[in-house]
Amino acid sequence: MKKQFLNAPAIMFAAAILSITACTTGGDKKAETKPSIILSDIDSTIKPGDDFFAYINSKWINANPIPATESRWGSFNILDDNSKATLRAILQEDANLNAAAGTITQKVGDFWFTGMDSTTINSQGATPLKPYLDEIDAIKTADDVINAVVKQHKSGGNPMFGMYVDADQKNSSMNILTLYQSGLGMPDRDYYFRPDSSSEDIRKAYIAYISKLFTLIGSDAATADKAAATVMTIETEMASASMTLVEQRDPYATYNKMTVTDFSSKNPNIKWNIYLSAMGFTPQTDAVIAQPKFFEKLNAMVTSVSIDDWKTYLKAHLLNNASNLLSADFEQAQFDFYSKKLQGTQEMDPRWKRMSELANYSLGEALGQEYVKRAFKPEAKEKMVDLVANLKVAFAQRIDQLDWMSAETKVLAKGKLDKIMVKIGYPDKWKDYSSLKIDRSSFIQNVFNCVEFETNRMVAKCGKPVDKTEWGMSPQTVNAYYNPTNNEIVFPAAILQPPFFNVDADNAVNYGGIGAVIGHEITHGFDDQGRQYDADGNLKNWWTREDSSNFAAKTAAVSAFYSKYVPIDSININGDLTNGENIADQGGVAIALTAFQIEQKKNPQPEKIDGLTADERFFINYAQIWRGASRDDALRQSLRTNPHAPGKYRVLGTVSNTAEWYSVFGIKEGDKMYVAPENQTHIW
Repeated sequence: MKKQFLNAPAIMFAAAILSITACTTGGDKKAETKPSIILSDIDSTIKPGDDFFAYINSKWINANPIPATESRWGSFNILDDNSKATLRAILQEDANLNAAAGTITQKVGDFWFTGMDSTTINSQGATPLKPYLDEIDAIKTADDVINAVVKQHKSGGNPMFGMYVDADQKNSSMNILTLYQSGLGMPDRDYYFRPDSSSEDIRKAYIAYISKLFTLIGSDAATADKAAATVMTIETEMASASMTLVEQRDPYATYNKMTVTDFSSKNPNIKWNIYLSAMGFTPQTDAVIAQPKFFEKLNAMVTSVSIDDWKTYLKAHLLNNASNLLSADFEQAQFDFYSKKLQGTQEMDPRWKRMSELANYSLGEALGQEYVKRAFKPEAKEKMVDLVANLKVAFAQRIDQLDWMSAETKVLAKGKLDKIMVKIGYPDKWKDYSSLKIDRSSFIQNVFNCVEFETNRMVAKCGKPVDKTEWGMSPQTVNAYYNPTNNEIVFPAAILQPPFFNVDADNAVNYGGIGAVIGHEITHGFDDQGRQYDADGNLKNWWTREDSSNFAAKTAAVSAFYSKYVPIDSININGDLTNGENIADQGGVAIALTAFQIEQKKNPQPEKIDGLTADERFFINYAQIWRGASRDDALRQSLRTNPHAPGKYRVLGTVSNTAEWYSVFGIKEGDKMYVAPENQTHIW
């Protein structure tokens, strides 16, 4: 679930692998007392072999319509709401305390106080941005343009291009600067070019939105419309040189390491010495340029686009980036385009939810320390450690049984599996927020300070060894991820709740829930992207040529299988874009099922619970974790930009390619989901 808020690059660089189709549950004591599987939720009028997702989830979906404030609603959303409610309690308590200056309590409380002071914020309008707008108005040269870009990069925007510091993919123990394509206001480069009427309508709505922002700072209608057209022209030219989402899935295509001197000489119009110095980088020898052709285009545009047009573009990005931090008219304009137009959301979240979410991204680990005290059971971590160990044993067994992989590559695959680092719940070492300044004088300045704090932390890491104890998500984030350069899987505390995980549930339920999630994240180390990194996290070919060829054929089959699904209108799932997640979903369930069968032999479950066998409960809970529905506009956007298939098809595509599901539920030829064994896709 994507919401528009100030981009915090240092917080967001780690890819969220599990899902952006967020879901949630648990958190309150009443929820934990409910049975893991509610029999009345199962729709016996639907054959499991015709639509297993609907068989398990349709009653729940019908009884839980999408709230007006949401673009989709399901398991992740409920958990996310619970997390926000816990954060709200922490934030409000801290705001009410007269905490000593400089303490985390004072900073958290003052952030919340200023963010919730809508009266002051509404009275100020665009005034908090006036110093930034004045600086843009004062621009006279191309060098001034770059300095203005620096200002926005430090405060969370990404005009022109983006940058981050992370592990060098071919030297994963060291951090390096990466420069990448950015600078667009719409979700993806393809939004600027699709010829269909819906896409044309979105482009018109985007232009109208940018025009509205200019009117809100005092421009007349004609001037605002001209400014919006200028922004659209500049962004369309940038988009023309941008890689597609599918092209960016090739890690070799986006790894272009060169000396800063060489890169600067090839792109001299952007004064990289000015940019790097102003950002706070010490002199750097090398950098990774993710999309060289994009920077060639941008280099030409620095001189081909007039200074006045760059000023217009920079104003638009500043306003867009900060609109949710300004008065209600700015907030509404941003909501109307990004949430209402693009995703079909009808109403804005109440302010406390928006501020809880913003506080999470701005002060993640400062809040996380208190969150884990309130919402995370120590026994959950202990049980997760056991589950992960069992999943790794199961995957090793499955690797041994592969008929398409050589013994040579199997040894290396198991070596990589063995070295996967596991992080559960929360960091062992918390971030130090002592240098972060927050007070009650300015909400927008507090947010900008938080982002600049994270940006400075990130910049300071450049050229230094990677700290593998760091986390890319806060403990209160409902998600999980695999980081290929660290060869690690990470499970924040907030996802370790029902239906994903319940310390009091039977093994079948937990293996079908969090077990499949663990397996999913492990498999990311062996999907079409992750398998290209070795056990130490380096981008390196460790496969034999024949094994690579066999794997490519199998991944192509997975892509083709999912590409046949048409969730809405005539928009198919993009099997190439979602391939890594689909491989991980199928592998996750296969590994979890093997691990559960191993566990069953050691600790047999009752023959039946509530009339359901253990195997039935495994698959039912797997379907439950993806229960939910999306608004049509949100679904269309997801199909075009999300590397995850919609939740329904993560269930259908996975179980229909899992042989055990057929026997457990008696699926036969003639059932709508039936796939002949020879046509099923199996990799891991």
